[in-house]
Amino acid sequence: MSLLERLLALIKRLKPEGTVVERTVKSAGWLMGQNVLGRVLQLGMLAVLARLVGPAELGLVGIALLTLSGTQKFTNIGLNKALIQKTEENVDTHLNTTWMLEMGRGVLIAALLFVIAPFVGEWFFEEPRAVQIIRVIGLSPLLLGFRNPGIVYFQKNLEFHKEFAYKVSGDAAQFLVGVGYALINPTAWAFVFGFLAADVVKLVLSYVIHDYRPFPSFDLDIAKDLISYGKWVTGSSILYFIYSEGDDAFVGWLLTPTALAYYQYTYRFSNAPATELSQVITRVMLPAYSKLQTDEKELRQAFLKTLRVTALVSFPSAIGIAAIAPDFVVAVFGQDWTPAIPAMQVLALYGLFRALGKTFGPIWEAIGRPDYVTKLSVIRVALIAVFIYPLTNEFGILGTALTVTGIYVFPMMPLDIYVMSRSIDLPMRSIYYEFAYPLIASVPMGLTVWYLGTISPFSSLINLLVFIPIGIVVFVALVLILELVTNWTAIKNFEQIYRNLTA
Repeated sequence: MSLLERLLALIKRLKPEGTVVERTVKSAGWLMGQNVLGRVLQLGMLAVLARLVGPAELGLVGIALLTLSGTQKFTNIGLNKALIQKTEENVDTHLNTTWMLEMGRGVLIAALLFVIAPFVGEWFFEEPRAVQIIRVIGLSPLLLGFRNPGIVYFQKNLEFHKEFAYKVSGDAAQFLVGVGYALINPTAWAFVFGFLAADVVKLVLSYVIHDYRPFPSFDLDIAKDLISYGKWVTGSSILYFIYSEGDDAFVGWLLTPTALAYYQYTYRFSNAPATELSQVITRVMLPAYSKLQTDEKELRQAFLKTLRVTALVSFPSAIGIAAIAPDFVVAVFGQDWTPAIPAMQVLALYGLFRALGKTFGPIWEAIGRPDYVTKLSVIRVALIAVFIYPLTNEFGILGTALTVTGIYVFPMMPLDIYVMSRSIDLPMRSIYYEFAYPLIASVPMGLTVWYLGTISPFSSLINLLVFIPIGIVVFVALVLILELVTNWTAIKNFEQIYRNLTA
């Protein structure tokens, strides 16, 4: 067979088909591939812009993205999650109303950003140059509001091979336009035009990839039904913005746009593995758990297997990033970004707890209790409000990183575990047990990489190229040893995933 024929045969084999487990695993494979490739394109663009554009200009982009994200989160009514959670396979009767609601939301956000841009840029952040950037980037929700609502089936039916083509095409457009513009005119506008290019491509592809064709019609009863489920999603979305991006806004307000760029970049790169993994979990496992919501035993087993795989990836990723951060920042961003190193090391650990925490939400949403996410988020927001000012004022962006990470370590993670234990009748020790072996294997790996970095006479780039493979080898060796001498079943889980992928 030719290389092309083999590739087509592989794609056909990986098409999400078979049992719920096989479809879930194959969908997770597609989504992981999509996230990895998409993140490589996005972070690659950010790395190029970090050197060409610089932290001061990128701080303006950070202000605009914060403003956009805030308006999106405060108006998120969870329409797609409401459709995915429904037991009915066909939700065509709901799609026209969904389309009308999303279009209205897009117009509302774009108009709101146009009006509030001067208040945000000139008054709150004291940066007039951000005003026009906020207004132009406000076209993004307007474009996405007109997308084909039929793309909800990509998630609902676990058809993530279609989602792969949809999302990666947008990421590729963002990379090409953003980097291309930066080479000609290295300003904040390079990011803005790349960002909008991705939305234009996704708008067009939504009608190319899915054959549903919406029509302007509105059913009030359907809207009420969707919004009734989505009200808790709205609350969670608002609180998520406050505790996940409120720290960004606080840094930009209390410190400077340059400090904001430092903080946002270290957050994105240190949390990249956790972000990709958590996105796979939340998007694939919600429809999968929803199909198992009436079988509590199967639901518990599916959750523990998901948590096991998540921990096995998240622990070494976070500890490894913290160990390699000094060389990574200098090699990828340049010497101008060295003040961000300590914050990146702390935020890498935040990424670990964030990835673990993301395994809980889909269970609660699948069993019809999205309010758990909202209620726990209220506690986190209150704690952040208490500690963020004194720590940031004293230690800068490192203090901000310590705030969000420390609160997740205690009390939020223990609270999440307690609520999950009560939700699906699962002993808390069973959840904590899944953390033990990955931690035991990851700590020696992180210490090895850190020590080599302290004694290496080579450049940061050479260290980066050498230490990452060394860390992987050390971690894999420790995993194999633990598998042999204990009753840990991590390798068996991955073997099962492989069998489902090739089924």
